[in-house]
Amino acid sequence: MSDFDSSQWADSEFSQEYRKYANDYLPDRFKLIEIVKSFFRHFIYEVDAPRVLDLGCGDGLLMQELMKSDNRIRATLVDGFSEMLESAKKRLADFRDVQFVQATFQDLLVDDPLHTSFDFILSSFAIHHLETQEKKALFEYIYHHLSADGFFLNLDVVLAPYQDLEEWYLSLWREWISASVDSARKPDLLPIPQQYKDNPDNFPDTLSSQLEALQAIGFKNVDCFYKYGIFTIFGGKR
Repeated sequence: MSDFDSSQWADSEFSQEYRKYANDYLPDRFKLIEIVKSFFRHFIYEVDAPRVLDLGCGDGLLMQELMKSDNRIRATLVDGFSEMLESAKKRLADFRDVQFVQATFQDLLVDDPLHTSFDFILSSFAIHHLETQEKKALFEYIYHHLSADGFFLNLDVVLAPYQDLEEWYLSLWREWISASVDSARKPDLLPIPQQYKDNPDNFPDTLSSQLEALQAIGFKNVDCFYKYGIFTIFGGKR
């Protein structure tokens, strides 16, 4: 079982480094956010005062960008690390109707602090830290917390179905970093794809196995909405 308290995310220095450089080494991070905003406009916008849940919210960037596009959103942000939540609180200080909950995914499954349903549930680069059975349990949790016709989107990394493809995907990631950051930072950032691969806190599963898991739970309209190497957006509808 994955253990948040002993993972790198419980390390303040590591989380600060992530927040500082994420835009440099996460391919097309703001393009991913624009896709989420487009999805929201198309499928959720007609809902009056939509409830939106961000699981593993980090510093709140994704929710901030979404709320800038629609100030009717009633937001709930969940993260297991208090420092991340404090950063999210500062980022979202100017928005109304925002709640923050400190809880790991395991906490949610054991003693659920959320007592409402949501029209839109998001997660961004967090669920791959769960082992396969934990992922399936969290997907079930998400399904039961969605309102009728509510949607779930997961922005995350996935495991390639075979090793040669995985090696190319990591090479593709390195090529993106090399083309996107200035030369002074390249020596520090180019090793990140291999560090991701070697990190014992990461438990990525294949995209196909996770789509199948969503369908088995009962999600409808399940699909992959974006993919670039190991980086993907996928989800479905209750």
